[in-house]
This record gives sequence, C-alpha cells and structure tokens, in this order.
Amino acid sequence: MFADVSRKGFLTFSAVAGAVMALPATAARAAENRPGRTIEESEIRLWPGEAPGSEGLGLTEVVTERSTDPKVRDRVVTGVSTPTIRPFLPEPGQATGAAALVVPGGGYTNLVYDKEGVDIARWLASAGVAAFVLKHRLPGEGHQLRQYVPLQDLQRATRIIRHRAAEWDIDVARVGTIGFSAGGHAATTLATKSTALVYARVDAADQLNATPDFVMLGYPVVSMKAGVTHRGSRDALLGPAPSPDLVDAFSGELQVTGGTPRTFIVQAHNDWVSTENSVLYYRALKAAGVEAEMHIFRSGGHGFGIRNARASVASWPQLASAWLEEGR
Repeated sequence: MFADVSRKGFLTFSAVAGAVMALPATAARAAENRPGRTIEESEIRLWPGEAPGSEGLGLTEVVTERSTDPKVRDRVVTGVSTPTIRPFLPEPGQATGAAALVVPGGGYTNLVYDKEGVDIARWLASAGVAAFVLKHRLPGEGHQLRQYVPLQDLQRATRIIRHRAAEWDIDVARVGTIGFSAGGHAATTLATKSTALVYARVDAADQLNATPDFVMLGYPVVSMKAGVTHRGSRDALLGPAPSPDLVDAFSGELQVTGGTPRTFIVQAHNDWVSTENSVLYYRALKAAGVEAEMHIFRSGGHGFGIRNARASVASWPQLASAWLEEGR
C-alpha cells in the first residue's frame, strides 16, 4: 500500500527530522496549508456548529508558550471547545498520496501542540505526506460524556480528511493516525472504536469510514488498568472513580480485533509511562494477527518527539520509514 510513500518520501525521514527542528516558526512554509497564514487562519473547524456535548459550555481557549527561545515554539493548549485540524501539505508535485492525522499528547489535560503536533506534521509534509494536527477537546473541561469527546473529534477529523481527499491530493485508502502519549491512547481508541456510533451525523463527511489505514504510536498510554495506566490521563478521561466496565472499554489492549489497523510503536525503557502499555498492545495485535512492530529503546525518557530524541531513540524515524515502506 505504501510503495509510492517509500519511493517519493519516507526514505528522507531521517534527514528531514533534524532539519525541521532547526527551522523557526516562519520557515518550512511549503509544508503548511497556505504560506504566510496565521495558525488561526489555517485551522479548519471539525464541526459546522458547536461540537456534540459541548453546547453552551463557553470555554476560553488558552495557548501558553513554554519556550524561552524565540526560534523554537513549545505551546500547550487548554480550554478547547472548537476542535480543529491544521493542514500541513507537501510541496506541489511532491505528495505521495498518504496522509496522517497527528494527535498531540498532554495527559488529556492539555495539548503539546508544537513538539508533538507541528514538529511531526512538518516532518511528514516534507516527506510528501499530508499531515493534519488535531486540536481536540479535553475530556475533563466540562463536556458531556467526557470519555467520548476525543473519539468524537478523531472520528470526525478522519472523515473530513477523506471527504476532502481530492482537494488535498490524498488517497482515501492511505489515511493513518499518529499519536503521542495520551494522544497515543486517543489513537488506539480510534483504531479499536472507529465504527462506534458516538455522535449523530451532521453532514456528508459522516458517511465516510473513520478507520485509519495505519497507526503509529509514540510512548503511548494504552491501558486504563491500575498498575499499567498513566493515572493522570485516566483520571482526566474517565474521572477519578471509573467503573470496571468503563476501564475495560477504554483499555486498548482489550479491544483489539483482527480488523484493528497495523501499528508501529516506539517507546523508551526509562519512560515514566509504563512500557507495559506498549507491550500489552503489541501482544494483543500479534494475537489477533494484526501486523505490528515495536521498538523499546534503552533510554530516551518520555515526550521526546523528534526535537528531543537523543542517542539510539533518535533512529525511530528511520525505523518508521522502513515499516511504512514494507507495509502493503
């Protein structure tokens, strides 16, 4: 399935990864939807009106810059009531036809928008892959049915990407998802619950398939089980005292079937999110006969993305490239 991807783009991942991190926010414009546009102008709303379960909530979106280097952005976002995707498109003539929805982490309490969103999207777009940074609602901010809020937004975003595929030069059969940390949990939830009816159809886009064709996970939270999960992520998603049934329903390793998308997983042994999340999901995929590849590096900690990947963990883009190249 990814013959064109490997030929035109993914083999350049390792070179692009370092170069993209050195660019200021105004550089790499060819990777963005419209050169010179502001973030707000380039964002695309997921819902034509208020998002389901967020009606009348009145949240104020807050963007906090954590970086002290004017050339490197490190924003985190909270207070999301209007979820969006921000496109990063390849240069004209360089598109491979593949696309990826990029889901930043942040423990389900914030979104690490640049390090696990924009950085990854620029990397993908420079390799010919259309990338879309998702700004999804955060479940603990007052939305109804909090546990379904991220899934609603991920389903809707995937359908919009497929609905506008011709406009963005995308093959509808090559739309994947890449998620980091709690964004990895959201990605595994989409992978295992893509057909779940979690919102009422609002337009023609909702007639389309929401199942990703591939999934890539960086240091993911997967399980909601005590002793394995990241407690802060679980509390934010499910509340402080979720029922055993709810815990099981949102533990990705328990929801895998033969129809779960093929998956690439990367994590560091010294991550404070237990590597059992990755291991259990990999084992479930293997047991279900789903193609999967997992790399647990000796060191690298949590949240390395691309910009903070050091030593052996810095090779994960090359490994991802090879996995995509070999996948059919």
